[in-house]
Amino acid sequence: MPDLSGLRRIVSFGTLALLLSGCGATPQVSQGASAIEQNALRTPQPFTHLTPQRYTPEAWPEALNAYVLLPESQSEALRPAALVVHGGGWRNRGPEDMEGIAEQLAAQGYVTVNIEHRFAPEYRFPAQLHDLQQAMAWIHANAATWQVDPDRIVGVGFSSGAHLVSLLALVGSEGPLAEPYGGEHARLAAVLAGGLPSDLLKFNDGRLVVDFIGGTRAERPEVYALASPARQITANAPPFFLFHGSWDQLVPVDHATDFYAALKAQDIPSELYLQRGRGHFTSFLLRGSAIEAGIAFLNRHVQPE
Repeated sequence: MPDLSGLRRIVSFGTLALLLSGCGATPQVSQGASAIEQNALRTPQPFTHLTPQRYTPEAWPEALNAYVLLPESQSEALRPAALVVHGGGWRNRGPEDMEGIAEQLAAQGYVTVNIEHRFAPEYRFPAQLHDLQQAMAWIHANAATWQVDPDRIVGVGFSSGAHLVSLLALVGSEGPLAEPYGGEHARLAAVLAGGLPSDLLKFNDGRLVVDFIGGTRAERPEVYALASPARQITANAPPFFLFHGSWDQLVPVDHATDFYAALKAQDIPSELYLQRGRGHFTSFLLRGSAIEAGIAFLNRHVQPE
């Protein structure tokens, strides 16, 4: 997610919330009723913050840390985990942006792994996807210690983080982007993605995407297509929950609506939560009900009652 300091200088969070308090959301569901309507949220439970730990191998180009939250439970039963990835245009920001969401997930019983990743333009695609694949391998390596069910790991991200977890879910375990760091360990059971840039070929040749890919659309069209989650959807895709601001000018709303339509066409369980009157920044700042609905969706798919 891009830097919000300018927005904070212009208007306080409280004033912004007041201005947009009348804005609602339009949920769309591909199958049945929405998860939030089915009361899929659980009673919050306590959790513990672990000391930040390096998740990348010693030989990795950059040491990257993960911030892990462990739900407190007396049960020995296996539980789901969540890989959480921040936004920032693939070039800045950090896990602190996703701390609140990570805590909500942990309170719902997810072992939550909120990670750093390498930044463009020093490291270009698919370096960031490789980081996520390494994070998934690290979660699997710690699964027994943390009581994680390896078949119930979900991905959660916003903006460029949503792009990375969506790409991981669609091509991280098989296909041309699975080598050399992907495979079965990189498979996600479901995804919660907000402000998702789903098709990089829709963007003009702006600095963020060009720096991430390492060239313009005309110069590297095949790479743009390979790096676009919307162009990688198959019948094997996991369930997706999408939330997006209807006034988003940075990542226009058709990135979400077209992606949702493609999921429906493949009969993939999915929900689209359009936040009326929200832009890219405000869809994240005022995300409360969208995240609650998204976590309910995840609960329904990976930890049913």
